[in-house]
Amino acid sequence: MELHSLTNTPGARKRAKRVGRGCGSGLGKTAGRGQKGQQSRKGHKHKLVFEGGQMPLVRRLPKRGFNNAAFNAKALAVNVGDLERKFEAGAEITIETLAKAGFTDNKKPKIKILGNGELTKKLTVKVPCSASAKAKIEKAGGSVA
Repeated sequence: MELHSLTNTPGARKRAKRVGRGCGSGLGKTAGRGQKGQQSRKGHKHKLVFEGGQMPLVRRLPKRGFNNAAFNAKALAVNVGDLERKFEAGAEITIETLAKAGFTDNKKPKIKILGNGELTKKLTVKVPCSASAKAKIEKAGGSVA
């Protein structure tokens, strides 16, 4: 097979329809666009939802409902067992140090320390804690600010 011998398969290339080229073609005069009006003019483009100037359906229907997702952000849960694994004794736990330790990539999320797991290291926690987490931190000799 040579480059000069390559051909398209039958039906692969279709000629463009030439409109507006005389009455004998069947597509002369108005070129398949009908009579007068917006669609018959050149450069005619409108949005898919355009209804000819009539008030669109989206605007005719009333707004309903309320989405509380923006106000209902859940706190990121970090357990005292995770603090035991990631931090050295005497460390100060803040949102920034938790971000550096890989608990979150956001600098100021909602974070809460929960009491799941065991803690033996003395830590200073400056993040909101649950009651059980606070008890475990203070039992290990740490403090919650």
